[in-house]
Amino acid sequence: MANYIGSIDQGTTSTRFCVFDAAGRIVSAAQKEHKQIYPQAGWVEHDPEEIWQATQDVIAMALEQGKLRASDLAAIGITNQRETTVLWNRKTGKAVANALVWQDTRVDEYVAELSHDGGMDRFRAKTGLPLSTYFSSLKIRWLLDRLPAVREQAEAGDVIFGNIDTFLTWHLTGGANGGLHITDVTNASRTQLMDLDTLSWDKELLDAFRIPPAVLPRIRSSGEVYGTVKNSAASGTVIAGILGDQQAALVGQTCFKSGEAKNTYGTGCFLLMNTGERSVRSRCGLVTTVGYKFGEQPAHYALEGSIAITGALVQWVRDNLGLIRTSPEIEALAQTVEDNGGVYFVPAFSGLYAPYWKHDARGVIAGLTRYVNKGHIARAVLEATAFQTREVVEAMEKDSGIALDVLRVDGGMVDNALLMQFQADILDRPVVRPLVKETTALGAAYAAGLAVNFYKSTDDLRARWAADQTWKPGLNEAKRAQMYRLWKKAVTRSFEWVE
Repeated sequence: MANYIGSIDQGTTSTRFCVFDAAGRIVSAAQKEHKQIYPQAGWVEHDPEEIWQATQDVIAMALEQGKLRASDLAAIGITNQRETTVLWNRKTGKAVANALVWQDTRVDEYVAELSHDGGMDRFRAKTGLPLSTYFSSLKIRWLLDRLPAVREQAEAGDVIFGNIDTFLTWHLTGGANGGLHITDVTNASRTQLMDLDTLSWDKELLDAFRIPPAVLPRIRSSGEVYGTVKNSAASGTVIAGILGDQQAALVGQTCFKSGEAKNTYGTGCFLLMNTGERSVRSRCGLVTTVGYKFGEQPAHYALEGSIAITGALVQWVRDNLGLIRTSPEIEALAQTVEDNGGVYFVPAFSGLYAPYWKHDARGVIAGLTRYVNKGHIARAVLEATAFQTREVVEAMEKDSGIALDVLRVDGGMVDNALLMQFQADILDRPVVRPLVKETTALGAAYAAGLAVNFYKSTDDLRARWAADQTWKPGLNEAKRAQMYRLWKKAVTRSFEWVE
């Protein structure tokens, strides 16, 4: 009997396969990192073949670790880094180039070109998104423009596009031998090529971005039986859930009611608020996205604040500066000082995302004096994540008209108690960490489980959510206001650095 749900969690830095029991507890998991490729400043790439191999490896490792067989899995869900763009040959399965990662900024000239006629919000009415280097549309165009032979093949339908969810699903379900070329509505909503209201690819958008319709996958819901795995240790198991990683975390946190929100602290930070069956167009620098769509039920939408660099800043301090040997050491280093020493670190390494959307911004460290030491730098690094989150929360409250009572949090950085306490302090409201912290993988498992009746309903899932720890604010209002004002001042120093 199938007593478990599998979840492929393909992220920006690694790929995991988690096996959950009916209570939402991980019974087995395996993880592999993949290379981050930086050909030049602002360019970020991944090797799709490496990610596909890692996916096969972690599935096999997790099943072996748990002494499980494919037949023990009721279904598999997939969650993925969004916007990251792959083009591959339908006949061979080989990528025509490395994947262009969501952080990649090489298409900034296209942003300037397209915004010249209609501004940055030229396509927001249809897509909910501003023009930005972030989304898939311009990344597809860049690859097609730079590889003329590939454009011809794409127009003929021999080269196809997908975000990582599509690439993995195609390979898992047979690849060149009948693999499914599909995506779900949440990932499609991040391409800037789908109409948010009709949930279908839009000809006007495709023409504007010069993308042939033949490259695009079929759009499906986030939870339904798509097909059967043929190429991995999980062969014979159905794939029944697909969600972009942040939407998966929204589902994993069981934010099924309008006004409920979560923040995921990973490579970047992503705050999503469920707005129900209503798609709210932002006036405050947020994006509108599909939150999830289960089977034939109506789509639920979300407002999202995307922050490019949070956990990645800790990795940068580790790898580029060598101030720490492992990422968790940042907390101990930050605890060697009482405050940030007047230092503010704005990590606009690839521009600023929400709520500013300034692709020409670059990182700055402000407030340096001879008093400052590496402990102050470490503290400023952690505080940068909390300050950016507050900016997004304020924008979200203005757009939605809903005041957040608490902030549900998840992701790798939520084990950092110093950061979580400062987040509560600077927000002036409680921050709550759930009992199951792996909410992204869990959300994909929930979507797949609902599709095969492993779980009865969203109410069934809500009953399983439980808090692990709550941090309450303890900073006086004058200090909070002063620190936030100086942060805002530092942010303005990062603007218009790229000429």
